[in-house]
Amino acid sequence: LLSDPERKVMKTYGAYGEKMMYGKKTVGVIRSTVWIGPDGKVRKHWARVSDAAKHPEQVLAALRSG
Repeated sequence: LLSDPERKVMKTYGAYGEKMMYGKKTVGVIRSTVWIGPDGKVRKHWARVSDAAKHPEQVLAALRSG
């Protein structure tokens, strides 16, 4: 988890910006997950997660496979 009140990191990873919500264009947080390894490199980036119910399973599967 990350605190990002200035939204700098979110914007870098495309996790903040224009999106559609209930048929209206809005600006806000875009649901995404970034797995950053111990070396500081991005291991996997799930951008614009649409199925929040299945997403944790996808992340756990990736983490378990290494």
